[in-house]
Amino acid sequence: MPPAVWVLTIAGLLAIVAFDLIVIARRDHSVTIKDATRWVLFYVGLAGMFAVGLFLFAPGPRTTGGEFVAGYITEYSLSVDNLFVFVIIMARFAVPGLAQDKVLYVGIVVSMVLRAVFILAGAAAIAAASWVFYIFGAFLVYTAVRLALEGDDGGTDFQENAVLRGMRRILPLSHDYDGAKLTTRVDGRRMVTPLVIVISAIGMANVIFALDSIPAIFGLTQDAYIVLTANAFALMGLRQLYFLIGGLLERIIYLNVGLSVILAFIGVKLIIEALHGSHIDDIGAIHLPHIGILTSLGCIAGTLFLTAVASLVKSTYDRRRVEVRVRPED
Repeated sequence: MPPAVWVLTIAGLLAIVAFDLIVIARRDHSVTIKDATRWVLFYVGLAGMFAVGLFLFAPGPRTTGGEFVAGYITEYSLSVDNLFVFVIIMARFAVPGLAQDKVLYVGIVVSMVLRAVFILAGAAAIAAASWVFYIFGAFLVYTAVRLALEGDDGGTDFQENAVLRGMRRILPLSHDYDGAKLTTRVDGRRMVTPLVIVISAIGMANVIFALDSIPAIFGLTQDAYIVLTANAFALMGLRQLYFLIGGLLERIIYLNVGLSVILAFIGVKLIIEALHGSHIDDIGAIHLPHIGILTSLGCIAGTLFLTAVASLVKSTYDRRRVEVRVRPED
């Protein structure tokens, strides 16, 4: 993309982030399902308009729009796994309802900045050496196997790491919250509230998950512009998705299986592309196919659809079995 497009895009993303902050500052109640639904549709609509703009006006090959759509769906679906951790963090730290929106906002903005650094570093590594594809591909396949073996409990672990424990010891931390404020006064002394620890935990969780998602999207496109914008749009809509489907997460019981299939597919795709780059088109009698963006998009969308349907069918079946078991005899 030309430098002017980069500047305009970053300016537009910053404007959206600033607008979001104004909305949060003016909100005087906890986020409702109606609020969350409206904002999820708004951010998905923004991503859709951006994709249309790429299809119509992006320079170069006409696959740019498709790469963004595939990358956005992949990042958004992988980000859903973050929500399990967010739910646990909010419950563990007993974050007040009115403060949860602010906590998620700051934590996600911090992670957007850190992810941008990772993306630029990843793009530079790929540009410098094509063998990086082998590392990314092998890592994604390993992550897919690990995720599949974890079953439906893989996303429910959260332990305070050394950084958070160090912050507790160093910062003048108050025992209680003060609404949605990050600082408060206790006996005339300025102290930070536990929200600072929660925000740090949210940001770190997002960065840790980026170790999986960023190699995954590089398996779909090596265009740093597409990688960056797909991550930004996915993260900007993640906060509202938390409030919308937080209560439904426990019903998506096959999420880890679906995500493992997606990661394994992209990992194999990366390794095949690396082999093609090394002028290896066949392994014995097996021809290594070229996996286009439409094939990738179809695999990702189909896997997510089957995962959602299978999860809802299984959870509905289990719930009915429980209802029959506890139903009093006539």
